[in-house]
Amino acid sequence: MKEMTKSIGLIFLLCLSLTTFAQTRVDALRCELLHNPISMDVLHPRLSWNINTDERNVVQLAYQVLVASSLEKLDQNEGDLWDSGRQESSNSIHVSYAGKTLRSRQKAFWKVRVYTNKGDLPWSAPASWTMGLLHYKDWTGRWIGFDRYFPTDNAEEGRLSARYLRKEFKTEKKVKKAMAYIMGMGLYELYIDGKKVGDQVLAPSPTDYTKNIKYNVFDVTDRLTEGDHALGVILGNGRFYAMRQAKPYKVKTFGFPKLQFQLMITYTDGSTETIKTDNSWKGTANGPITANNEYDGEDYDARKEFVGWTNAGFDDAEWLPSEYVQEPGGTYEAQLNGHMKVMRDLVPVTITPKGNDRYILDFGQNFSGWVKMKVKGESGTKVMLRFAESLSDNGDLFVTNLRDAKATDHYTLRGGEVEEWEPRFTYHGFRYVEVNGYPGTPTKADFVGRFVYDAMETVGTFTSSNTLLNQIHQNAWWGIASNYKGMPVDCPQRNERQPWLGDRPVTAYGETFLFDNTNFYIKWLEDIRLSQKEDGAIPDVAPAFWRYYSDNITWPGTYLMIADMLYRQTGDIRVLQQHYPAMKKWINYMATRYMDTEGIITKDSYGDWCFPPVSIEAGRGQIADKKYPSALISSANYYYLLNLMARFSALVDQDDDKLAFEKSAEDMRMAFNKRFYNAEGFYGDNKLTENILALQFGLVEEENKTRLQSQIVHNIEVENNGHLSTGVVGIQWLMRTLTDMGRADLAYKLATNTTYPSWGYMVENGATTIWELWNGNTAHPKMNSQNHVMMLGDLLVWYYEHLAGIKSADKAFQTIVMKPEIVGDLTFVNASYNSSRGLIESHWVKSKSNFEWQVRIPANAKAILHIPAKDLQSITENGKRIQNNSMFNVLGSENGRTTVEIGSGQYQFKTKL
Repeated sequence: MKEMTKSIGLIFLLCLSLTTFAQTRVDALRCELLHNPISMDVLHPRLSWNINTDERNVVQLAYQVLVASSLEKLDQNEGDLWDSGRQESSNSIHVSYAGKTLRSRQKAFWKVRVYTNKGDLPWSAPASWTMGLLHYKDWTGRWIGFDRYFPTDNAEEGRLSARYLRKEFKTEKKVKKAMAYIMGMGLYELYIDGKKVGDQVLAPSPTDYTKNIKYNVFDVTDRLTEGDHALGVILGNGRFYAMRQAKPYKVKTFGFPKLQFQLMITYTDGSTETIKTDNSWKGTANGPITANNEYDGEDYDARKEFVGWTNAGFDDAEWLPSEYVQEPGGTYEAQLNGHMKVMRDLVPVTITPKGNDRYILDFGQNFSGWVKMKVKGESGTKVMLRFAESLSDNGDLFVTNLRDAKATDHYTLRGGEVEEWEPRFTYHGFRYVEVNGYPGTPTKADFVGRFVYDAMETVGTFTSSNTLLNQIHQNAWWGIASNYKGMPVDCPQRNERQPWLGDRPVTAYGETFLFDNTNFYIKWLEDIRLSQKEDGAIPDVAPAFWRYYSDNITWPGTYLMIADMLYRQTGDIRVLQQHYPAMKKWINYMATRYMDTEGIITKDSYGDWCFPPVSIEAGRGQIADKKYPSALISSANYYYLLNLMARFSALVDQDDDKLAFEKSAEDMRMAFNKRFYNAEGFYGDNKLTENILALQFGLVEEENKTRLQSQIVHNIEVENNGHLSTGVVGIQWLMRTLTDMGRADLAYKLATNTTYPSWGYMVENGATTIWELWNGNTAHPKMNSQNHVMMLGDLLVWYYEHLAGIKSADKAFQTIVMKPEIVGDLTFVNASYNSSRGLIESHWVKSKSNFEWQVRIPANAKAILHIPAKDLQSITENGKRIQNNSMFNVLGSENGRTTVEIGSGQYQFKTKL
């Protein structure tokens, strides 16, 4: 067979990048650890690869994986850890390592050889991973810190001064390898010989520290030459020492900041040494970070800096011996999700003087992070930075919607030369900054807005002929990224910032088209599982930093929906296998406690949370924090989740469970219709959300479906005057339900409305992210975030799957359904999505009578295209008719579309409409 010009991309599950070579290569795109490639504690990592080629109809027939203990052995094609042998399989994702048992700190090198229908490919370039510390006893040091207050602490406000810890040591031989392992609670910065290790910020990712603790690993070999060295660690509060201490019944706190660390050195002569945390370390709380708190900000007094404290030879005679402290209690786990990092810098758009040494910076964009400042002045000069999302009518900061979060940083100048400063252990959600007390006249060059979120690749693009759709997509991107903080938080600005489950049941699904967030949501699933009570209860917030176990369906049910999303988008069955027992325990718990004698789930906490007031004036000044529990909503969602569990049961080989869940679902459907269906053709109180749920979940009887669809249209067009009326529950299903019932035109109208309530209304009123409330410009500020994601619902899913036509028909896009909706005044859509199987592209252009469509399908996948065309004869690809062309499998024509199956490759279709 002829040689192909192609490449292969290696993937572990959670991803690492590899070098490539000319015509055939392996790029590690996903592996067990994307952003921390030198440590994992997964004993059977999943290996995956992509075949990257422009040749069409490429299908994998077989593969062989080699895993070796050294690169030299791998180069000699010796898989001393694992040789899979030739496996006759088309599977190229999540191939489980099945070799020898791996040890702590062991490094493994791997490569793959692929056999395709177009020829056999040579071995890929190598990739590697390193095991972490797999056992508790691998940690030889002890936890150190100071489990007590210092005079510089403010216990009442929950603001501690940072803890500084240091240790000097000497290397007397040449270093071959040096690895640093650190658990710094709640947040840390690590320094060696005066330089910070890594570019991460706000590390590690937050967890319930009594359940699990994430450790980070760094290769610091190049830092250690022969001679004297010093280690320095700064500890901040993070979520460990809670931001608020006044309500212990509600807010979970874990204690004072503390550290477990070890530096494991291997010398060139084969000997080893470990520098670990013990009482030989010195510490102090009397440093320049005099207060830090996620809600309230950071105070920094540059006059108190310890010059050279992370270098050898520093005089720490006045520092205290570190103390052994109680360990947090959670298991130690390598952090596989990415670190938070400074991902982008912004410059102020304007600086407006406000008198009394005050200036307002406008960055032109709502985002989360902080400001880096340059300043020069006299020693002791104090500069205050206050943060807010919007301005009051008089041009001052509007901070009422922050509740009691102070969102303020203070910097006291050292004096002398120009000073640069940015905080370490706080972040803010803001567009505007008030600068108070700045010496001289500030300029734009003196300030940089630092956008901070979890380091992850943007994998989706979307543009269209409709500028409003594009702006909403951009606002969504900024809002989603702003709320990635090691867990999905609801908002980045006020005194909340909690990982509410109810914000993301479907919204997270849409996020997957924008960000490579697989590891992020795998981590969150584990947070949810570990927050489950022994009886099965799941909280509304996970990790349960707030003790909210209200027992409802829609919030905890997100657990099942995120697992489903991850399986469908990535194809990793392990997600279901690991979480199935906990999901089963919860769904049975809810039935046991809250199902009445007629089979209805009676317990609900929130109803259709934050549905819009009937008019913008009706909601003026009104508090949105109101609950309207609904047995219809809880029962409808329970029915949907029962069907999910039935499908999960089949996938994890629990056939008896499958039958039981199917029976329970059918019983619920009958009870639901008996209780909530009205003979006039609607459900419950005839609210849009109630009707949407019944239709989308398949609760409605077939003979009543048409009437229900008509009622939904009446809800929108007549009762709502062409607008939506859904809260956070209904919005998760609205756009797809309308499209599935043949009214994509109505969905498009909702997506492009600019009057209240709509996403476009937010844009028309200056939003640069997504509001928490549809009436965010008039609602009471008590609960009125301007940077939320929950009201996105299924909008982004609709963008990519329905407007662009990029939808997985089965697990992980092995078969792609492409059925773009040609609606409204749209004349083009151009979208791409870098899936686990490779890049998918869809670019269509519509004129009065013609339709042009460019698509890209990754190798080892296929697509079912629904091509708009008046007839088969009018369809050409690259200038040639597809009729009677064996490359195109024509499946039929219906409703102005011709259905065609194609293999991988790039295609250019033209049709007559």
